[in-house]
Amino acid sequence: MTFLFLLLICWAVGFILFAKISLDQEETTEMPDVKVSVIIPARNEEKNLPFLLESLKRQSLKPYEVIVVNDFSEDKTKEIAKSFDVKVIDNPPIPVGWTGKNWALWNGYLHSSGQILIFLDADVRLSEDGIEKLTKALFKSKGAISVIPYHKTEKFYEKLCMIVNILGVFAFTSPYERKSKQKGLYGSCIALFREDYQKIGGHKSICSKVTDDLSLGKRLSSFNINIENYLGIDKVFFRMYPNGIKSQIHGIAKSAALSMQLLQRKTILLIALWVLGLTLSGFLTPFLFFIRHPLLKIFLLAYLLYFVQILYLQRYIGNFGIVMPLFHFVSTAFFLFMVLYSFYQLKFTGSVWWKGRQIEVGGK
Repeated sequence: MTFLFLLLICWAVGFILFAKISLDQEETTEMPDVKVSVIIPARNEEKNLPFLLESLKRQSLKPYEVIVVNDFSEDKTKEIAKSFDVKVIDNPPIPVGWTGKNWALWNGYLHSSGQILIFLDADVRLSEDGIEKLTKALFKSKGAISVIPYHKTEKFYEKLCMIVNILGVFAFTSPYERKSKQKGLYGSCIALFREDYQKIGGHKSICSKVTDDLSLGKRLSSFNINIENYLGIDKVFFRMYPNGIKSQIHGIAKSAALSMQLLQRKTILLIALWVLGLTLSGFLTPFLFFIRHPLLKIFLLAYLLYFVQILYLQRYIGNFGIVMPLFHFVSTAFFLFMVLYSFYQLKFTGSVWWKGRQIEVGGK
């Protein structure tokens, strides 16, 4: 019974960490007539970019301008962007001390003129009222907002991200992060007022940070600018890694360990508890089944409870199907591998790989 009690506590932590915070909940009905600049950093995004630009053409609230920053792409990213009749600029050579994405976002801002800046990763897609929802939520917040997109997966290797995605959402919906005075932002979709961006020095002020989104949020918070984070659900979604499992591993490992360092300790503790129960039930249940151990019923109950919980969570986080939640120990193993790999890069190599670039992180 002690094992059951402990496993139930670990499982229940998942409901403490998760909050369904959608854009629809926070929108205001009043919105001034403002210019919205959408800025998209794009490096070798020929497979993603057409979906985003097509969704931007269908918006109920039309952006004043869409700026694609071609970040030394080696594919047809630039040609595709031009075919959608948007503003396309080439990212200048990266200065010493900058990461490529921060430099691209900064140069996109320098070529923009809107009172509202919306930074979107190229793998994002928006519903037809996406820009409108983002803008209304921004005015409601009177600060800055970000959205964690719903993850639309297609191939098996993409579904391996299930636990990674769930924990990524926990990191933003945890009660301790929502009440924190030093909130981070989710980098795939960020909206803020131009005057606030200028006040903090924009991406220039965090030019060397690999975790540009979390660092930008911390920077805004230090200026007492309010930050709100939402779930995209049916308004903002993405397909993160269509280019193969190698890009998926690099993308997750790039910031997994660094991001954990920026969370509240209480959030890390709760996440560790949830993962502990998930790991114990996930890996021990099959073993206990084969040896017909007396504790099998207890661990099997915990295993099934996690399965049901993950099915509930994926309604708001991503489409991972039935098989991956049922065999959730596979995604758990992938997550544990990614954490170890990320820490290895951080502590022993001092650099990470992303989109063909080696980025120094200096162990910080």
